[in-house]
Amino acid sequence: MNVDRSSGSSRLRYQADEKPPPALSFLLGLQLAALTLTVPILIPTAVMRTAGAAESYVSWAVFAALAISGLLTVLQAFRFGRIGGGHILVSGSSSAFIGIAILAVSEGGPPMLATLVAATSVFQLIFSARLAFFRRILTPAVSGAVLLLVPVSVIPFVFEMLGAVPEGGPAHAAPTVALLTILVVLGISLKGNSRLRQWGPLAGLIVGAIIAAYFGLLDVDLVSAAPWFGFPDFAAPGLDFEFGSVFRVLLPAFLITGAISSIRSISSNIALQTVAWRRPRPIDYRAVQGTAVLDGFGNVLCGLAGTVPNTTYSVAAPLIEISGVAARAVGIAAGAIFLAFAFMPKLLALILAIPGPVVAAYLFILTGMLFMIGVGMIAQGGFDYRKGVIVGLSFWLGFGIENDAIFPAFVVEFAGGIFANGITSGGLAAILMTWFHNFSGRRAASLDAEFEVSALPKMREFLTGFAAHNGWSAEMTERLEAVAEETLLALLQRESPEDGLDRTWRMRLSAARREGGAMLEFVVAPGEENLQERLAIPGIPSGEETRMEREASLRLLRHLGASIRHQQYHGLDIVNVKVKPPDR
Repeated sequence: MNVDRSSGSSRLRYQADEKPPPALSFLLGLQLAALTLTVPILIPTAVMRTAGAAESYVSWAVFAALAISGLLTVLQAFRFGRIGGGHILVSGSSSAFIGIAILAVSEGGPPMLATLVAATSVFQLIFSARLAFFRRILTPAVSGAVLLLVPVSVIPFVFEMLGAVPEGGPAHAAPTVALLTILVVLGISLKGNSRLRQWGPLAGLIVGAIIAAYFGLLDVDLVSAAPWFGFPDFAAPGLDFEFGSVFRVLLPAFLITGAISSIRSISSNIALQTVAWRRPRPIDYRAVQGTAVLDGFGNVLCGLAGTVPNTTYSVAAPLIEISGVAARAVGIAAGAIFLAFAFMPKLLALILAIPGPVVAAYLFILTGMLFMIGVGMIAQGGFDYRKGVIVGLSFWLGFGIENDAIFPAFVVEFAGGIFANGITSGGLAAILMTWFHNFSGRRAASLDAEFEVSALPKMREFLTGFAAHNGWSAEMTERLEAVAEETLLALLQRESPEDGLDRTWRMRLSAARREGGAMLEFVVAPGEENLQERLAIPGIPSGEETRMEREASLRLLRHLGASIRHQQYHGLDIVNVKVKPPDR
């Protein structure tokens, strides 16, 4: 039986729930901060200056973006009930909002931007709460396609930074610095042992900076001129409650971009889960929801502060692959460093002084690894023609639009230019194709019943009628009934529901004909144990009769079902089991 699962990583020295030495956590957090610090600085700066905002407001918008990014990065490392992703998830200003944010500020002023961001955050919170409703759209193919487009949106800036040499510097300085930085990181990552690999990225940055200093590429004046401590004048613009024509025209664009931004954050959490554990685990969609919820709360803060909305980045995933450290303490350290930089301009200048070729060389490696993580995400559950069409077309559409190769004049003018971003356009294309594939086929039959053993007769009657309607044999009918029965029993034998309340739960069983057999879907109340993970770990603890009965159901389900996928959300469990005819 094929049980869908995440990849896991046997090279990890510290998985997500383990505690590495504080010094290691700090240094890896510093690397993350150094690589991503420019995001909440450059994006608000570009938006506000392009829109003609006052310089005092530009300083406030950058400070607010940096401080909120640090706070969210720290909180994403935790799980507070339904809030937080529990992994190294770096938060930063979203590039997808640049175009429409400029329009909002230029046409309605900072209060208009604040109002639109606040409205978007409310939409994102609703979206995160109803994430299970979108489960047939937010597939591994869609999440993987969005993740593939992240390097596409970043790599042009990487290539531009590779040749960034101050005027008067030697022509060979940039390629020399970049090449040696790459060689150091790759040499340690490919040939070093598990302990040495964790220092590879930092060693590359240090060696690159030293060589850059030799060629005179370090901006020493930037560091010396910056004060040690600083705080901009408070300039939160407040909200515009008139909801005029500018608000009504731009709101749809903000909501669409907010949805894509949430999907990017969801994809980032999924990517981190695939590399953060030694043993393969199914994706925990409660953690995914926690990331999306915190994203929404973060944009509430961005709206109140009047800065560009945030999103969650997956840059830590390739760093984990290189260093072998997925511990949450690294995310806490990175967020704390963001906060420190917001109040200490000299430290900020020290990071910004790292020459472009050094940063670009490191990002060149990370984007390549991030691309392959996206490929692995797409491959979850197998690869077929339809998934290939969805991923292939959405990727090349996003790639073409990002590089101004597909009707650039029309794309920039259409809908205020919200689709000029490759992640937005490619992600939306993947969503629409997935929606068309899932909802244009034959409608599934369904049964509502109590979530208890007494529902078995109703289930058998329902599945007998479903099999007869599809012209299946008695053997296929018996297999459908057996799979449904064992799935129900396995669900009932789990731990108590997460809220601990003693009440009657309802269940919906849906059955649909699919290529090569049938797909059964159970939608029930939540429980603590993931069946998909349990099916992947055979073994019966001795001396426990109830455990033996439980394992018997799991073994039968493992034998009868072609594949199983268990998605656990807050307040909802969804189990999909594919059943093939007995002769296959």
